[in-house]
Amino acid sequence: MASHATEYPTHATADCRNPGGPLTRPLRCARRGARGRPVIHWPERYHPKRTPVHVRNETVTAAAPTAVWAWLVRAPLWPTWYPNSRNVRLPDGPEGDLALGTVFTWRTFGVAIRSTVIEFEPPWRITWDAFGLGVDACHAWLFEPAGAGTRILTEETQHGWAAVLNTRLFPRRMHHFHQVWIEELGRRATSGPPPSITTAAAR
Repeated sequence: MASHATEYPTHATADCRNPGGPLTRPLRCARRGARGRPVIHWPERYHPKRTPVHVRNETVTAAAPTAVWAWLVRAPLWPTWYPNSRNVRLPDGPEGDLALGTVFTWRTFGVAIRSTVIEFEPPWRITWDAFGLGVDACHAWLFEPAGAGTRILTEETQHGWAAVLNTRLFPRRMHHFHQVWIEELGRRATSGPPPSITTAAAR
């Protein structure tokens, strides 16, 4: 599977997927580029220049990368703090965290999605794909030290008729909700470790 490394002026994040079927091997991305900056390794099909939809967001939080990571990988908790997610289900039950190869189902932007974690480098990188009706996408996250805190970077590239239509009708919607996601992630990470799923459900 061909890939391209893309280096950005201040940051980067990966989003990738093998078209038409499961990824045959996990992605391996270098943590730093030639000039000491984070690098994305884009599969050719998902390079931003080859996709009709590409969204990029970033923010900085005072929390450490390990704290941010802990909140993001506890995916069943997303609906309690990210309003654009619903019904997150992991195959190992509600107590599971995301890991390399985890397949999970969820709803976002009103679409039922099936995702697989295809890159997993704690606490720096995680990438999953996203397949639903009219959507063929990848979404990646990069956590980079920023002083005593963390720079949260995320990008998504998409193919599919629904992805294109939604972008034309609501050109800023995905960027808006991804910004909500990363900013709330940063806030949660400063509050301490995430609760267990059982504890959160009991509240």
